[in-house]
Amino acid sequence: WCWLLWSVLVKCVRCFARFDQVLGECNDELGDVDEDDCCQNPRYGYQDNNDTCKYCGPLVLSPWSRWSDCNVLCGDGVTLRHRKYFGIGNSEHRNPEANLEIRPCTGTCCNGTPKGWSQWLAWSTCSVSCGGGGVRKRRRVCSDPPECHAACSGDSDETEACPTHMPCPVHGGWSGWSNWLPCSGSCISSMHDIIIPTKKRSRYCSNPAPSNDTVPPGNRCPGDNFQVEHCSEVPNCPVNGDWGSWSPFSSCPVTCGVGLQVSTRKCDSPAPNHGGQPCQGATRQTNVCKTKVHCPVDGMWSEWSSWTPCKFPFGGRVIHCKHLGGSQTRERQCIHRAHNGSICSGDSLTQRRVCYDVNLCYLKGTWEGWEPWSLCNPSCGETSSRSRRRYCKPDYSEYNCFRDPNQSHAEVNVPANQRGVGQVRYCTVSLPIRTFALVLLVLIVWSWIWFFL
Repeated sequence: WCWLLWSVLVKCVRCFARFDQVLGECNDELGDVDEDDCCQNPRYGYQDNNDTCKYCGPLVLSPWSRWSDCNVLCGDGVTLRHRKYFGIGNSEHRNPEANLEIRPCTGTCCNGTPKGWSQWLAWSTCSVSCGGGGVRKRRRVCSDPPECHAACSGDSDETEACPTHMPCPVHGGWSGWSNWLPCSGSCISSMHDIIIPTKKRSRYCSNPAPSNDTVPPGNRCPGDNFQVEHCSEVPNCPVNGDWGSWSPFSSCPVTCGVGLQVSTRKCDSPAPNHGGQPCQGATRQTNVCKTKVHCPVDGMWSEWSSWTPCKFPFGGRVIHCKHLGGSQTRERQCIHRAHNGSICSGDSLTQRRVCYDVNLCYLKGTWEGWEPWSLCNPSCGETSSRSRRRYCKPDYSEYNCFRDPNQSHAEVNVPANQRGVGQVRYCTVSLPIRTFALVLLVLIVWSWIWFFL
């Protein structure tokens, strides 16, 4: 019994996906379902209460069975065969008589006198070829058919012991393995070919030893009497480094003068490994190469000479007081040039600049800040005093250079610092009056010269 989805209790059957129409058997069980649900596929079968399997399809007949043996041993009798039907539906084949066939037969055991046993056949070979415990067999045959139950009483086989009177050969057996011998080396060498140390152990064909006085003699033990294995627990052997060949010397790296050619070698034949020693010696060697050619020597400027005194361009007179510019020059030389070397860069051999000489001129100045107070001197007593000072910085703003890019800055010939007591002061020395007219004339001439230059 089983429950349907709407909680209705119905009678269930075991449903199978395949039905054998020859044997009437169900195969490939699907599970318990309602009979109507199972037989929606006509090729299915089902089984109810462990009963015979039933077919869901239309009524079919199995093939006829083979004929049975005659029901008598001698005289007239009958033999029969049958077939089965499977499936759903009514037919005359559901009548048992329609599925059974009977025909007459005659027993075969009435023809003549039973023949009984035949003569014994020859003995078989002894089951062993040496030693004791062997047996041999022989057979005899009942000449009558089995179904006639003739008077063949007794066994059809006979067995007896068969001594060989010969000793059996003793086949050899191995003894246990001996302990491993020490390794053939203490480290793994890899200088040329990898050589791994080995260890060896042996055994003997003595458990038991093979017999030699039997026919045939005993077999020797199969396999080898020794065993060799690599020693995996040993370290690699240290490999000391060795030098490779020197490389050819490099070409001379210079085209003039003297150079240095280099040849190198590497510590790689072999390279040091596994704690081996490095190569001893140098990795490079040198050779001096001579070109027999002088190298060009480039020219270089000498130091500038000192500036000439500040003078008029013409006449060589010294210039005094402001607004009247003179000129100064200095020179340099291109020296040390040889063997077609490069000349000095630039073409300025002479430098010229405007200069002023402000000695005996009035200059306006500006006080700079006071310096820190000095220490008291002496360091004790009522007469101790201290001092500080400041500097009057001259103003040269009226002395401008001519705007010629080839001329250097104007030079003003005055002391670096001038002292005074006021924030603005004037120089105490002025130009002599007798030279004023001459200075004015020279200034006019000098201005015209610069204008036309």
